[in-house]
Amino acid sequence: MPPIRECFSSLQPVLFLCRMQLKADAHFAQHLDASDPLNRFRREFLIPERAGKEQVYFLGNSLGLQPRRTKAAMQKVLDQWQHWGVEGFFMGAEPWLQYHDQLVQPLAAVVGALPQELVVMNSLTVNLHLLLVSFYQPKGKRNKILCEAKAFPSDQYLLETHVRQRGLNPEDIIIEVQPRNGETHIRTADILAAINNHRDELALVFWGGVNYYTGQLFDMRAITAAGKAAGSLVGFDLAHAAGNVPLELHRWNVDFASWCSYKYLNSGPGAIGGAYVHERYHHDPNLQRFAGWWGYQKETRFLMQKGFVPITAAEGWQLSTPSPILYAAHQAALDLFAEAGMEAILEKGKSLSDYLLYLLEVTGVLASGKLQVLTPMDAKGCQVSLLIPSTGKAVFQQLTDAGIFADWREPDVIRVAPVPLYNTYSEVWHFCQVLKEALSV
Repeated sequence: MPPIRECFSSLQPVLFLCRMQLKADAHFAQHLDASDPLNRFRREFLIPERAGKEQVYFLGNSLGLQPRRTKAAMQKVLDQWQHWGVEGFFMGAEPWLQYHDQLVQPLAAVVGALPQELVVMNSLTVNLHLLLVSFYQPKGKRNKILCEAKAFPSDQYLLETHVRQRGLNPEDIIIEVQPRNGETHIRTADILAAINNHRDELALVFWGGVNYYTGQLFDMRAITAAGKAAGSLVGFDLAHAAGNVPLELHRWNVDFASWCSYKYLNSGPGAIGGAYVHERYHHDPNLQRFAGWWGYQKETRFLMQKGFVPITAAEGWQLSTPSPILYAAHQAALDLFAEAGMEAILEKGKSLSDYLLYLLEVTGVLASGKLQVLTPMDAKGCQVSLLIPSTGKAVFQQLTDAGIFADWREPDVIRVAPVPLYNTYSEVWHFCQVLKEALSV
């Protein structure tokens, strides 16, 4: 792994000055904020306050903050419901029947897909179960699923129960790839080797885009290429990746993926999720799927005929009528992504986490040996995971008392995620000062 100061290309050119002058003070953080092209977007969000003072919210990896425009967007749907009743699906300024079309264009830029390859529906694990119906098709000895060890529990339970439902034993089917002894990250080389070693048995490679615990960004392009070369289908859980790291699902030739929209996409608690299905599957009549009325072809949906005829797009995987209220919250957030631009968002997200790591080094926190950075410095998004043995819970409490929202993960990890649309370099600087004091460095 390269030294910390060699990992900061995203802070060019300001970090060159920072390196030369070893600026680690509040004034330089303020300079970074003043030159930040996205600084105006912070005003688009409702920042939590205590006693009239804005708190430092580094929990966008768990639940993103509320955009100011969300309430008005949802109120428009409520007003339409009040005025039109069920006719709101067809009448008014924005009929609900066409609402989905407004979501897929900005979402396509977030995940790197064609609009017709996207569908906004359900929640993450529900969508993954539905997608596995189509894309996990065990045949003979080609029945194995390869995945990461210690994935988020929902994915573990998803695979376990889905495999059992097919009448198979998870212990015989699921192959987990783990970090090497003494390491915290799963090496890409080990993932590719595992795919190659089981190439004749694999029905599916199913992986996370970013590990929820360590913040490790996986090489999805390489994993996809290796899986396809082995004759396997490849899918991803992008819960911690969508809106956080670069994604090119269509160009990478990924078969399917799903994500939630309440984390980096700021669409609210319990927000409606999303899914991607590569366009090559849209016209395949032999592909298994669970079906519902809302996935039926639009032209004849209301004829209520027998025999399922899917929409020839990812929308064909829909089951039930979606909530326009959840659509509205999602659109309010996606509009901000479209206005800011994904390139700028991704660049600042990396810059914030790079700056955090830089400050941990130059302030002596890392050298103290009192914490360890779990997140790979050269393979990450916004999230930085800090391992603090023994004193971690006390340090976390001091951060909380200082007005800093972070995330505690048993037994001794603090996760922080300064995100680009509403967090600042000054907040990162302040966090590092409080952390240094809490560690008594």
